[in-house]
Amino acid sequence: MTINEQLLNEFYRGLDDRSRESLDAAAEKIVEAKRRGGKVVVATGSGPNIHEGVTTLIAELMEKGLVDGVTTSSAVVGHEMGGALDMVKMCSASALGLEERFMPRGDVFEFTQLDEERMNALRAEMVLDEDLLAKGERAEGRLVVKAAGNMAYPMGLRNENLAGEILVLCKALGLPFETVAGWGSDRRTMLGAGAALGLPVLVSIPQMVGSGHIGMAIGDSISVFERSRRIAAMLESADVIIESAVALTQEIHDGPFECYTGHGIWSWWKGLPVYSLRGKTLIRIDLDENLRKARDLETGGSLIQEAINQGLPKTKISKIPFRMEMSAFARHEGSIPVIGDIGQVWPVLAWKVAGALGISLGFMSYAQHTPEGKAMREWIVGEVQPVDREKILSRARKCGISAVSFGNGETVAKP
Repeated sequence: MTINEQLLNEFYRGLDDRSRESLDAAAEKIVEAKRRGGKVVVATGSGPNIHEGVTTLIAELMEKGLVDGVTTSSAVVGHEMGGALDMVKMCSASALGLEERFMPRGDVFEFTQLDEERMNALRAEMVLDEDLLAKGERAEGRLVVKAAGNMAYPMGLRNENLAGEILVLCKALGLPFETVAGWGSDRRTMLGAGAALGLPVLVSIPQMVGSGHIGMAIGDSISVFERSRRIAAMLESADVIIESAVALTQEIHDGPFECYTGHGIWSWWKGLPVYSLRGKTLIRIDLDENLRKARDLETGGSLIQEAINQGLPKTKISKIPFRMEMSAFARHEGSIPVIGDIGQVWPVLAWKVAGALGISLGFMSYAQHTPEGKAMREWIVGEVQPVDREKILSRARKCGISAVSFGNGETVAKP
């Protein structure tokens, strides 16, 4: 992929002065960490990160040694299992004879647009409603690029079914859902890159709710305690943590094993392993201007810390809507808020870091409203493939599983 540096410069110049300064500072911190062999971990949110190609870019940065671990949401896991983005045909549900009371708002039913080879592969894996597929072919509708493996038939249902099978393997092996799903995921997804490179990709506890049965299977694959421990180990290893359009980051700023801004004091008291955010760099890419205002209030006079010390409500004292994670982020000396669209900030940040380190990137994301962004999304639809069930089963066999039964009667047996 040829990188459009002119467009990236336009993205950079389009940021306000303070965001440009923050982005430059963030790039410098990442480069500095990487030059001394440090680690970078990314905490991604859901939808926008998929739609803007950010998760695909992060997978590329993992491949190039620039990102060393990821926390994300169950929704992103579901979308990456479906291939990140796909093309769906949106039709009238009632015209298809489906009961409107069970349909999503707007009387819409979606069909994943798959070629014959992919559809036949699904037929070998699950029973498809051929009559419904035929009706969908004939029905009027419109084509839309959407986050993959979601509400469209049959890929959405396939994801839900596969989640149950993966959960059985997780229980047999004592592994997180994300690891096992990653065995069969496209390497151009964070799941696939993480599994191939041995890098942690974990759903954070506040982000487990979502993506239907996938979210439940993720939650059931390992205990909350074990998930917290694994995420704590990942964050402890990081010199730089990048938060990307994520609404809830309690695992970072209020974690049960983190002592500087979280509740780790009691884990320490009990003799459990703990870590500290002290001395780390926290970069947050966000559209919410209040994030920067909260940071300004703290750097200008420790207003947030004073409110905490006096047991006073932070929202009333700061006079801004206060999101939970703003408190610790604003008070942390190493915080860098970058206020801007992740579709523009991420590619510029990746470009600057890679350039400074002499690394050539094979993929670049662009804001989806640009022609380059539209082309990028179409490329993801065509190139990034859904999770391969056979690869997961093959890897499970190599792990020595003997006779694990699935709901369809199939078993995985040791060769």
